[in-house]
Amino acid sequence: MKVTILGTGNMGKGLAKQLAKAGHQITVTARDLDKARALAQAIPNVTAAAAGEALGASDVVVVATAYADAVPALKSLGDLTGKVVIDITNPLTADYMGLTVGHTTSAAEEIAKAVPGAQVVKAFNTVFAQILAEGPQLHSKRVPVYYATDSEAAGKTVHALIDSTGFSPVNAGPLKNARYLEPLAGLNIYFGYGAGHGTSIAPSWIGIA
Repeated sequence: MKVTILGTGNMGKGLAKQLAKAGHQITVTARDLDKARALAQAIPNVTAAAAGEALGASDVVVVATAYADAVPALKSLGDLTGKVVIDITNPLTADYMGLTVGHTTSAAEEIAKAVPGAQVVKAFNTVFAQILAEGPQLHSKRVPVYYATDSEAAGKTVHALIDSTGFSPVNAGPLKNARYLEPLAGLNIYFGYGAGHGTSIAPSWIGIA
């Protein structure tokens, strides 16, 4: 697939690495184009482009920015009608100990409202950047990647994309279930950092992933 990634932070870098390794064609863009170019130079099968030129014929767009920057970044690409947009953001407070959005909506749902022509899928938000960088195996098991969407077609696309990287895709239901996945990421952060267990953990349920 052709994939455009918005953002060059640790999550963006990890996804670019794993998706490119799986044979997908990756275009990366960011507010700082020099960072995008540096990332592209470091990973084979990745190119950099300015926001207005980054969408091209991409099948999928991954928004790997902070949640507050997600909508402006997406709109900078141009017309997203019909595009599959993977939202990996978590609406975290500055101290990472709470969410700024929740209960009756989610970051993913708010993004979907802002880009109504796109097919939004929540995914990858429960996986630490360090695990994305290292690969899909953890403790001899495939790391699960939960995804939620209201679009059956987009769900199939993202399922295939996740599976191609070696991670284990798990259908988490409709997009409103991002209201569960985003707090789950917060719990993951607590276990990893607050409780001191480190980043070599991933949420999983026996018999599901």
